[in-house]
Amino acid sequence: MPQAQIDPASTGTTPPASPVADDPQLALILQSLDDDQAQDIVTIDLQGKSSIADTMVIASGRSTRQVAAMAQKLGERLKRGGFGGPRIEGLPAADWVLVDGGSVVVHLFRPEVRSFYNLERMWGFGEGAAGAA
Repeated sequence: MPQAQIDPASTGTTPPASPVADDPQLALILQSLDDDQAQDIVTIDLQGKSSIADTMVIASGRSTRQVAAMAQKLGERLKRGGFGGPRIEGLPAADWVLVDGGSVVVHLFRPEVRSFYNLERMWGFGEGAAGAA
């Protein structure tokens, strides 16, 4: 499944360098989400914009069961991959689960909850569409 790369500060016509190439943890996360059939995966570069992480990944699952399973598997894969045990918040409700891997923060949502919170817009994605609709 294709992932959208978002760099809200990018104004030039040259696309930003892929953060996946430089970050094995991000590559593992994106592969894990793809393997678990996550939907609408978005990667947001936070370097220089936030101290919480270098990268934010947002994805959706079709149900609370899928969201919970994706979060648990991702936690296991990060630990096995040598990235330590990530902090996981939002289980067992699993409407919105946060997986804090340190330099990469992952938000997993049910589609309705993701639409309500609209993190992509908060972090600059779709700024030009603010007046549209």
